[in-house]
Amino acid sequence: MSHAISGVLIHLMIQVFVILRVLTRPHRDPSSRIAWIAVIASLPVLGILLYLLFGETSIGRSRIKRLQQVFKELPETASLRLSSTEQHHKSVPEQYRHLFSTGRSISGFENIGGNTASLMADSNSTIDAMIADIDEAQDHVHLLFYIWLGDHNGTRMVEALKRAASRGVICRAIADDLGSRKMIHSPLWKDLEAAGVKLARALPIGNPLTRPLHGRIDLRNHRKILIIDGRVTYCGSQNCADPEFLVKAKYAPWVDIMIRLEGPVVQQNQYLFISDWMSSTSDDIGHLIKQDLPAPQEGFPAQVIGTGPTVRFSAMPEMFESLFHAARQELIISTPYFVPDESMLSALCAAAWRGVNTTLIVPARNDSWIVAAASRSYYADLLKAGVHIHEFQGGLLHAKTLTMDGEVGLIGSANMDRRSFDLNFENNILFYDHDLTSQIRSRQQAYISSSQLVSLESVQAWSLTTRLWNNIWATMSPVL
Repeated sequence: MSHAISGVLIHLMIQVFVILRVLTRPHRDPSSRIAWIAVIASLPVLGILLYLLFGETSIGRSRIKRLQQVFKELPETASLRLSSTEQHHKSVPEQYRHLFSTGRSISGFENIGGNTASLMADSNSTIDAMIADIDEAQDHVHLLFYIWLGDHNGTRMVEALKRAASRGVICRAIADDLGSRKMIHSPLWKDLEAAGVKLARALPIGNPLTRPLHGRIDLRNHRKILIIDGRVTYCGSQNCADPEFLVKAKYAPWVDIMIRLEGPVVQQNQYLFISDWMSSTSDDIGHLIKQDLPAPQEGFPAQVIGTGPTVRFSAMPEMFESLFHAARQELIISTPYFVPDESMLSALCAAAWRGVNTTLIVPARNDSWIVAAASRSYYADLLKAGVHIHEFQGGLLHAKTLTMDGEVGLIGSANMDRRSFDLNFENNILFYDHDLTSQIRSRQQAYISSSQLVSLESVQAWSLTTRLWNNIWATMSPVL
């Protein structure tokens, strides 16, 4: 009996210690603390293990130390600017400058003018354009994908890199160790290495049993970046795969969006890639960052926003909320995963309440049933505020887009969920340009045309079981 009592007391002491850690960890919103305390208290042993595995966002001391060293070796991000900072600031109207100030506070990059962009027609066209650019490369190719599959498009990318390497182009490729695990452990990866392509695995998992000792196991590099010769870059939602996405074929096609950019903003994307590369390898390529950018040409101002668990807490939600609050006429958003925090939900509802024509487009069928349930728990509040919700019917809408008042846009890899906010390394580009915004807005309208409008009446008609199910997962979203 005494042994049993001692065991219970030891468990209670550990439980109290972990709860105190939950309460004293910095940068955790109250709802997250409450959710974790509920999990720890209701699941006596499992709850503690879950928190130790997934409750904190540290990438590990050794990785933090390496990142700090990398940033010391690289030029300051503020140096990636034109000779006349005031000149390119003037290209952004006064009412939008605070948005780019928010972006600068996150990554340190200035908004920088003289950029041009092309919106890709679809996923296959994106891969075609990427491969055409790689085939034209003269000096280097830098590629980073969260998911890189060994399917038709993935194999075509492998062959393009091998061709470039064979003619002396230095090719560097990073793939996330979890998202691209099948590629990394396939013969294609070995073929790339044999062809002279320099390879790196982002956030390697290693031994799953000891991995939690070196940082949280599910922190991932979710970025999608391609840079050719420091003059061309791509940004958007697309991974290196066929739209049929065979690993989750029942949700296909994956509907993505990408833009191809030229201009000074390419160097900001280059900075993100190089920081990821140098933190994953011993290869110092900081010299590829050009501090003296060319004089501004005709083109629009843009700014790279790189976020992740080593960047300021709540950075990405702040960027989204700044855009929500700035909208005056129209706000259109597409995202595959919508699990906002309280302040973001309030900001989105506030836009609609003050008369902004606010539209949210999400997939009707989501590859994550947990996210789908949590997302729908917010429908009633959004619809009551006047937000138009459209559920896309033509596959899994994976495009992450935001257009505001027909002039400002945000595109990239970040979803509107807790994982993108707190756990993933993401890359996005904020821009001010009527033409590009109009093109993306037209694509958003195409998504709406393939969607079903959700009505408040239909949501209010949901059964008690459905509402309970959705709300349970929304309540748990801070720990997901």
